[in-house]
Amino acid sequence: MEKPVCIITGVGPGTGSALVRRFAGDYRVAMIARDEKRLSALATEVPDTSPWPCNVADSDAFGAALAAIEAQLGAAKVVLHNAVGGGMVDIMELEPRVLERNFRINTMALLQLVQTCGPAMVEAGEGAILATGNTAAYRGKSAFSAFAPTKAAQRILLESAARALGPKGVHCGYVAIDAVIDVPWTREWYADKPDEFFCQPADIAEECYRLAHQPRSAWTFDSVIRPFGENW
Repeated sequence: MEKPVCIITGVGPGTGSALVRRFAGDYRVAMIARDEKRLSALATEVPDTSPWPCNVADSDAFGAALAAIEAQLGAAKVVLHNAVGGGMVDIMELEPRVLERNFRINTMALLQLVQTCGPAMVEAGEGAILATGNTAAYRGKSAFSAFAPTKAAQRILLESAARALGPKGVHCGYVAIDAVIDVPWTREWYADKPDEFFCQPADIAEECYRLAHQPRSAWTFDSVIRPFGENW
């Protein structure tokens, strides 16, 4: 029996790659990101994966990629929106074009995923649509002005999807990561921090996998990942 299809956006060297590795054991994973070289290398390394390079902020290119994935692999059973647009800037210095770009990546691309992949899930009576986020989705700080509004909108959009699609068998969940993720550049930024300060991408992937496979009697919408040493 052929494995079901999983679509993952934002396949970078940290959380995105960890998601691919976790889901590839049970799914044929369609990997989406702008970096074609990285995707091709990962596809060579991890079985049952395929690269689909595109910019999710470009709705036409993103739509074409999603259509091609469905035509070649079939309808997705699991979708994970991990692509992110961010940036640290004071609200008085925020350029509107930056906020607009982040809305396209964080929020509008999620809408496109829901509207494109949701109908087949509803028809099948099962499926999962997840988004990885940040606790910026729950609060606004001046330095997060380019990021927080779009993540808040992303979370509320997915909650709307959960309310609409949940009764039809489709589980929607939001995974907020209140942590410094362990990647090479964060290790450089926080060189004085111990190992337990960092959140491991594989552990984030494991939580996403758990949510995607929860029994219907105990679905979770909001999941907040936070290392024990994180202030909150």
